[in-house]
Amino acid sequence: MTDVEARLELIASDQRGDMRALFLASEADRYELHSRHMNNMMVRVLKTIGFDVRFVSGKGAYLHDASGARYLDLVSGWGVFVIGRNHPHVAAALRSVLDGELPNLVQMDVSALAGILAQRLLGYAPWLQKVFFANSGTEAFEAAIKFARAATGRPGIVHCENSFHGLTYGSLSAVGDDIYRRGFGPVIPGFVEIPFDDLAALERALQNRDVAAFCVEPVQGKGVNMPSPDYLRSAHALCKKYGALFVADEIQTGLGRTGRFFAVEHWGVEPDMLLLAKGLSGGHVPVGVVLLQKQVFAKVFDRMDKAVVHGSTFAKNDMAMAAAIATLDVIEDEKLVENAAAQGQRLMTSFEGMKQRYELVKDVRGKGLMIGVELGEPKSLKLRASWALLETMNKGLFCQLVTIPLFRDHKILVQVAGHANRTIKLLPALTINSEDCRWIETSFDAAIAASHNVPGPIWSLGKTLMEGARSAARAG
Repeated sequence: MTDVEARLELIASDQRGDMRALFLASEADRYELHSRHMNNMMVRVLKTIGFDVRFVSGKGAYLHDASGARYLDLVSGWGVFVIGRNHPHVAAALRSVLDGELPNLVQMDVSALAGILAQRLLGYAPWLQKVFFANSGTEAFEAAIKFARAATGRPGIVHCENSFHGLTYGSLSAVGDDIYRRGFGPVIPGFVEIPFDDLAALERALQNRDVAAFCVEPVQGKGVNMPSPDYLRSAHALCKKYGALFVADEIQTGLGRTGRFFAVEHWGVEPDMLLLAKGLSGGHVPVGVVLLQKQVFAKVFDRMDKAVVHGSTFAKNDMAMAAAIATLDVIEDEKLVENAAAQGQRLMTSFEGMKQRYELVKDVRGKGLMIGVELGEPKSLKLRASWALLETMNKGLFCQLVTIPLFRDHKILVQVAGHANRTIKLLPALTINSEDCRWIETSFDAAIAASHNVPGPIWSLGKTLMEGARSAARAG
């Protein structure tokens, strides 16, 4: 037994049952524990880019590290914390479930809280009539595949390039980035990939009438790619024409993220199925949801002997249902959908100004508080040479010359919008205020301005990143 293991075993014994005390007593050893027993590559990444600051607490849109520094979190757990971290209303709801000693997961019964949550959710989508609960976004997507195939009797599933729907095998089969599939093949047959925002390609995929569903993110998470104004509405019409179901994956865009409760509302689309997860958890207990038409649901659950033909052991557990109900309360009571629209518009306007001032800012896009700032090849000679050097080594590496100083110098946690991507993605809690927006605007302006100074301090960071990329390539 190593010294670290012996110390942690003693701490665990002393702090048995007190999770906060256990966390605080052992948090200094987190990187050692993960390197030894879990994903050591993730630890290497954090240490290489200087993100190994040991966060010790979180509240709302903010994180605090071991030194007491406060950070504004624009990653929000990949969109989980729509109402911020550790909201007191959600915490109180969860404590009430534990203190109430409810008859959780009887299985040979039905959950009252699940029924209440289902009714609440359908109130936001009155064109749909049924709800299926799962444990996560990827489970919700898997369920949608099964519903679609059962309802139509067809095998085909159409999805888009650059899409992300999850990493279990059904979802993985519909992920539009080969890095996630490499080494795990073969994926499930019957999946067809088409370009996003391409109606002609969609019609070609549908015209043989063997497609069960077209699955699409209204705004693509990877790259924050926006659809043309008529794309989703026309895609829905094509699905109706050829007898396929239209499935909107709102796992990241839903719950007010884009300034509407569902992103599809911006384009007046009413999907046959709509998927939610992430933020509905309140940041505590995972939950996934499929909202769907009654006739689609009935094709799976059509006889008493098929009442349990699809499900998941923990899907309707009282803790998850309570967390989701409390999350909806917060979204409504604090008017977070409206806040996302207002603060998002302010930030978009500010970033558009930076696009005019800085040649490295190629594009700004998004809706509400889902914003992408795309960096592109500059025109000036010195910058272009430096850009090419980094991008040749690893596509998207240049973006780290902005994200790392944002973290190190301005205490803003943000990341690029996917593997080999040149877009920096903002996905903050919907609770951010005007002071937070000012923090974002001044910090991005300073970091982007510094990235234009060649040579300059920031380019020593670029050298470090290149060396890290070379080391990773040799190790791979």
